[in-house]
Amino acid sequence: MVEKTPLGSFWPSLYEPLRQFGGKLADWIAPLSEASSDETAYRISMELPGVAEDDIHLTVENGLVSVTGEKKIEREEQGETWYFSERQFGSFQRSFRLPADADEGAVSASLKDGVLTVTVPRKAPPEKNPRRVKIGKG
Repeated sequence: MVEKTPLGSFWPSLYEPLRQFGGKLADWIAPLSEASSDETAYRISMELPGVAEDDIHLTVENGLVSVTGEKKIEREEQGETWYFSERQFGSFQRSFRLPADADEGAVSASLKDGVLTVTVPRKAPPEKNPRRVKIGKG
């Protein structure tokens, strides 16, 4: 007698590679980034070639810088035969946690040659000069 495997146990094993691919695809579309800092500011640079400035949204909230956007396809195909295409299109999102000394209220950004640069100034360190407090009489 041949034991039959329930159909339900077959589908999860077939579906799993597709589910994993979806997660990998999201990582693949995420723009490449780098972060640096100096004494005055933190900088995050992100490669966004072919993304229009109007399609990029930058938010700062609760110590988190988030960049979302969409690279749109604008291709006219009149009589051309495509053999391959390695261009990426679609939505993307990247978020970065800011250090405690980052000044969220003074974040600025610029887009030049397909590279978005986000600059987050550092807050001035607290004064280290002790302040004398006068002691009053009871």
